[in-house]
Order: sequence, then C-alpha cells, then structure tokens
Amino acid sequence: MVFPYATNGQDFPLFLAPMAGVSEAPYRLLCRRYGADVVVSEFLSSEGLRRGNERTMRMASFDAEERPIGIQIFGAEPPAMAEAAALVTEVFAPDYVDINFGCPVKKVVKRNGGSGCLKDLDLVQRIIRAVADATHLPVTVKIRSGWDESLRDPVGIALRCQDAGARALTLHARTRTQMFSGAARWEEIAAVVAALRIPVIGNGDVTTADDAARMRRETDCAGVMIARGAFGNPWIFRDARALLEGRPVPAAPTAEERFRTALEHARLTLALDGDSPKTAMEFRKHLGWYARGLPGAAALRERLHRVDSLAEVEQIFSEYLASGDILAHA
Repeated sequence: MVFPYATNGQDFPLFLAPMAGVSEAPYRLLCRRYGADVVVSEFLSSEGLRRGNERTMRMASFDAEERPIGIQIFGAEPPAMAEAAALVTEVFAPDYVDINFGCPVKKVVKRNGGSGCLKDLDLVQRIIRAVADATHLPVTVKIRSGWDESLRDPVGIALRCQDAGARALTLHARTRTQMFSGAARWEEIAAVVAALRIPVIGNGDVTTADDAARMRRETDCAGVMIARGAFGNPWIFRDARALLEGRPVPAAPTAEERFRTALEHARLTLALDGDSPKTAMEFRKHLGWYARGLPGAAALRERLHRVDSLAEVEQIFSEYLASGDILAHA
C-alpha cells in the first residue's frame, strides 16, 4: 500500500501517535532517532490556530529532523477547519494534515470535536472535504470505531472518510465511550483494511514490539501507530523494526541507558521550554515512565515526582546508580 506522504523509506511504517502533553517536539525528535518512521503533532485546536494563539502556534512548530511529520487539527466547524488547514500548510508546511476524529477527552467532545464528530457522519465528511479543498497536502484522518456501541460501525465510518477524500486512515479500535478501557478489537482493523483502498494504520493496545508485529500479521494493516506503549519507551520502535525485519531484538536498555535517554529528553525539553520549575513539573510524568520496571521504582518515582530542576534529576539518577541497583529493565 502506497502512502500519500514520505514514510522514512519504509513499506510498513511505525508511527508515534499524537498525544496531548506527550507527543511534544522533544519526544517526537527522540522517537524519530530511535526508529519511529513518522510522527504526528499533538492535536491542535482549529480555533487556536485561526486566532494565532501563541501556545497553539508553538505546538505546531517542529524541527526539520522530525520529518516526516503530520500536523493534527480538530474542530467541529468545516470553515474553521479549512482555515486552520490552510494556515498550517502555509506557515509550517508539514508532510500532511491529519484530522482528529478520535480524541475522547470531555473538553474536546463537548464541543463536538474529536470523537464527538462521530455522532454526525455527514459533518465528518463536510470537514474532510473542507480541509482537502484548503490544502495541497495529503489529508488523513484518525478515528475510533464509533461514538458508542449503538453507533459502532468502523467500516461504515471509514468508507465515509475515504469517500470524502481522506488519503490514509488510522483506526483506534475502541469507541469513545470505552475511552481506554477494555480491549481494542483488532478484527475491526482487519475489516477496515479489507474494505478500503487507502492505507489503514492500526492503533490500540500496542504496548510491546511483539504487539506491533502481531498487529501486522493479524490485520494486514499498512502501518502501526504506537501510543501509550511508547511512554518512557522510545526503544519500542527500534525493537519493533527488528522483529518486523526478522532480526534479533536488541537487549533491553539498562538503567544507565534509560537514565541517559531520559536526560537527553529533558535537555531537549529545556532547550525548547527553558529551565524552570514549571518545565520540570510538566516533565515529571516522563521521568516516572522512564523509571518504570526498575528495582526500587516506586521510591525512585517518588523522588523524581518532586524535582524542580534538571540538576536534581541528574543527582537522583547518580545516587540510584551508585546504590548498586544497576539492572536491565525486566
């Protein structure tokens, strides 16, 4: 299946999912270095883009090293979405524009944005057509299987998206009302793959490299998008690529490697946001994820969740390593 945008030379690309507060520029760059073939911005409000909101515009910025990259936008008004797409195209020139029809967060869906649009498939099609008319870039979509069980129809939704002009589609095989509970129904990804002419990217419950390879086998999807499985674990892309290519999976990162990568991530973040207590506070979640699974992880995370500066992080890591708990992540 041929994608309408670059995929880092891969026939079966691995994507870093767009995640608010996680898929920021520093982590996108880090994941590209560890093997993510395509990255996507955090989802951006069409209204914020149209109004030139400083924070939204900053979130749309990216480094050339992150390419190929898509910028994802959300909203429920076709003219506003079209205007946002045109602005993104002119100002930032990503490789493609992605429309978010999957976000389940209440503050988004209460305005009918994100997965809220799935309650009105005519609106979904109007938005796709408006965005496609506003940009020369490929327009893609990310959907869920439906709003709730009564409206669960991933094939029907996907066909409507394709007919409206979507050039590729990502399916998170849960409904909005499921949020992140229960199991993603990978058989729905397979059904959408069989029904569509455009590339279909599978998403949902890919938490290990083996999951990525298994999703390909079980669904015949054109690519895999990894979300929560990448939390504190950029190595998942490296390991998944090894499995997909039939190579031995590299050894799990040691504590030193984890800490070295966490500090690299922190320095990229500080370069973008500045060294302040606010930056450190927002970065604490990443530190907790990097520590996950290490011996004494609970006590380590407790210390990391109180840091106010990068210097404190380096000191805590040094003390941990000096204590002798230098074991590979299980």
